Amino acid sequence: MQVDAAFEPLLELEMEMATLVADWAHCDQCAAYVARMVSHDRHDPIRHANLLSAALNELFEMSFHTRESGGALTVRFYRNGSIERIELAFPCSAEQRNSYEAIIQRIRNGQALANYLDVITDDAARAEHAILLGLAVNYDADIELSVRDKEITTFVVDLALERLLN
Repeated sequence: MQVDAAFEPLLELEMEMATLVADWAHCDQCAAYVARMVSHDRHDPIRHANLLSAALNELFEMSFHTRESGGALTVRFYRNGSIERIELAFPCSAEQRNSYEAIIQRIRNGQALANYLDVITDDAARAEHAILLGLAVNYDADIELSVRDKEITTFVVDLALERLLN
């Protein structure tokens, strides 16, 4: 994926999917560690790390829910001013990718809040739907999806965490 030249690379992490899906706690542990690394130079580094960790944990959980044990998860961080860009790539079935594309289309059509409220009140809804919609609603995230090849799905998520009021 071509990265916008205005975004400065900060950090890259790669983990085997088998390691990630072996234990749910890996999502939170990796998110907390990486968030502290990336947030050290922000205005309020503790607040920034907490917000970033929560958002990143959600993204890691999406890859965890694939239950794919082959291949690798790659996360790259970039920064442009107050915007943090997370690029998360992981193995994903075509069926799941289609589901993600439908959610992102709803977000782009201005239906994020209504869909988010529907999803969080529906016990049968898939967790990944709540995650993507929640990032758009709660973090004002810009989310894009791209496909490098048939088996790897890449999310590009831009977050302006210092702009958030709560």
